[in-house]
Amino acid sequence: MKLMRGVILSLVGLVGVLLSFHWFYSLLAGLGLFMAWMGSWRNFHIALHTIKRDLMCLVVIVRVRVSMYRNQQNRSTVPALFARMVTLHPDKPALIYEATGEVWSFRELQERCHAVAHWALAQGWTEGDVVALYMESRPSVVALWLGLAVIGVEAALINNNLRQHSLLHCLGVSGARAIIFGKEMTQAVSEVGGSLQPGMVLFSIGEKEGEEKEEEDWKLCNLQVCGLDAMLASSPTYPPHFKLQKQFNDRLFYIYTSGTTGLPKAAIVVHSRYFRIAAFGFHSFGLRPDDIIYNCLPLYHSAGTVMGVGQCLLFGLTVVIRRKFSATRFWDDCVKHNCTAIQYIGEICRYLLAQPVRPSEARHRVRVAIGNGLRPSVWEEFVQRFRIQRVGEFYGATECNCSLINIDGKVGACGFNSRILPSFYPIRLVRMQEDQRELLRDPQGLCIPCLPGEPGMLVGRINKTDPLRRFDGYADQDSSNQKIAYNVFKMGDSAYVSGDVLVMDEYGYMYFRDRSGDTFRWRGENVSTTEVEGVLSGLLGHTDVAVYGVSVPGVEGKAGMAAIADEGHVDLPAFFTSTQKALPSYARPVFLRLMPAVDTTGTFKIQKIRLQSEGYKPQDTSEKIYFLNSRAGCYEVVTDDLYEAIKEGKVFL
Repeated sequence: MKLMRGVILSLVGLVGVLLSFHWFYSLLAGLGLFMAWMGSWRNFHIALHTIKRDLMCLVVIVRVRVSMYRNQQNRSTVPALFARMVTLHPDKPALIYEATGEVWSFRELQERCHAVAHWALAQGWTEGDVVALYMESRPSVVALWLGLAVIGVEAALINNNLRQHSLLHCLGVSGARAIIFGKEMTQAVSEVGGSLQPGMVLFSIGEKEGEEKEEEDWKLCNLQVCGLDAMLASSPTYPPHFKLQKQFNDRLFYIYTSGTTGLPKAAIVVHSRYFRIAAFGFHSFGLRPDDIIYNCLPLYHSAGTVMGVGQCLLFGLTVVIRRKFSATRFWDDCVKHNCTAIQYIGEICRYLLAQPVRPSEARHRVRVAIGNGLRPSVWEEFVQRFRIQRVGEFYGATECNCSLINIDGKVGACGFNSRILPSFYPIRLVRMQEDQRELLRDPQGLCIPCLPGEPGMLVGRINKTDPLRRFDGYADQDSSNQKIAYNVFKMGDSAYVSGDVLVMDEYGYMYFRDRSGDTFRWRGENVSTTEVEGVLSGLLGHTDVAVYGVSVPGVEGKAGMAAIADEGHVDLPAFFTSTQKALPSYARPVFLRLMPAVDTTGTFKIQKIRLQSEGYKPQDTSEKIYFLNSRAGCYEVVTDDLYEAIKEGKVFL
């Protein structure tokens, strides 16, 4: 009888929690609309095709929402949630550093965090202060930002590939009082030492190996840098006597955007956002507490430090951290550490496919790959060759409120939106003006929803009181304002504008089309750079390809240009023939640029700013630029004379 009474009380309590959510009323309303929508046979077919998928996702959303509600009521923070995990299995491996084989248990990681917290308090830092972290991936990165968070100090995770002006910009927009950098970044820090803000304190961590050690030590002395290793070694490892005022929706740290279209912006990550991203990854893709994740992604990026390390801190998984991605060592590392899950981003999967077959790729225990940016052109080949049981593809930027998950492994899709209950998750593809990326409006002033098959801008309704619908923005308020549109779903509302173009099929599956500004118009047609890059890369054996539009004087639109990473192996006649078969005429590159390497970010996103600005003008001797002579049926070298003839309109394009 007591057991039955307990079950009834639990159910009543759950219903009470559900009824306290605004989204639950939306669900009830959506069910009513669904009954009306089911009027045609086609809609009934779509419902049958998607009901299992939608219910799977509904279960995940309910689990995440209920846990987030509980954490919000308890005023939980990421350090507090991690402390609970430590009590469950203090001696279990938490982080493994592949470079040295060093293993940190959950207890050891917590003790290192406490040491950081005590040291930070001794510096006089208080809640809301910002400290920049600038180093390559290693377990100490986690101990530093998490230890700072114990006392409410916010870390700014800076891309270790940035130098000079970009580095100074990131330090400036964060308002950092100090910078902690790895010894390997000494040269980069010394280059900007004279331009740092007055009062900026510098700390170095780690050891610089090799013959350059003496020179690096001399530079550190000139910069008046304090060595952090000795300080942390003498710092107490017990919990600090500190009452944290921050709660679940307060700031945790900053992660910077990639800067592919300009200088990076410091995106605000609050505790609830960190939990939300990690929780959706854990519940959506079948992860288990006994999994071991191979994480070769940079820890200044949300995929590496939130989706990856978050599984350790919040759900008790073991994470193997690699300093840098290595295509040649990837599967060997997975076998060595008995990894059962891997992370990917950008072009990692394509780089792995470009490697020769090796024994370790058939001996690994990896069953799930989690990430975003897996191109449809390599998806099935990747799964088949490496025997991956499940791909957990998702879509989302660090700051966005319209993330998507591909919960059922639909090839090529980055997620979905329910056709049965479209209002349950308030995101939408809306029509836009292709050239200017402006949202189009109906006569009432609202945005116009896209039909299935119609590309559109992805937007997500903002609700400041809902942790799933918040948009916390950037450190710079002007940058935040630029990402918000008003009167989108209904008059008076606001929505986050992703800047990304997606297309939805009739079943609600979403497919990534282009980043903002990547689509260009040529011969009256819109050319998707992402699609063309995928085709050309496949034709060239998965090599790096950047596609973009360049202006030609006197010609409407922009001509397609492809920068190709080449070591002298591209067979231009064969390439020309292949493109004639694989691409429509308007999508074929008018210009080619063969170069030793294509510029990429630390997360393997192609950078096109420099390439676009240089256009098709002949460059240095290590590169060659070609022009598609459609009349002759071949690509020919762009000489200075040909360049001038194209500029003067004497050459037919």
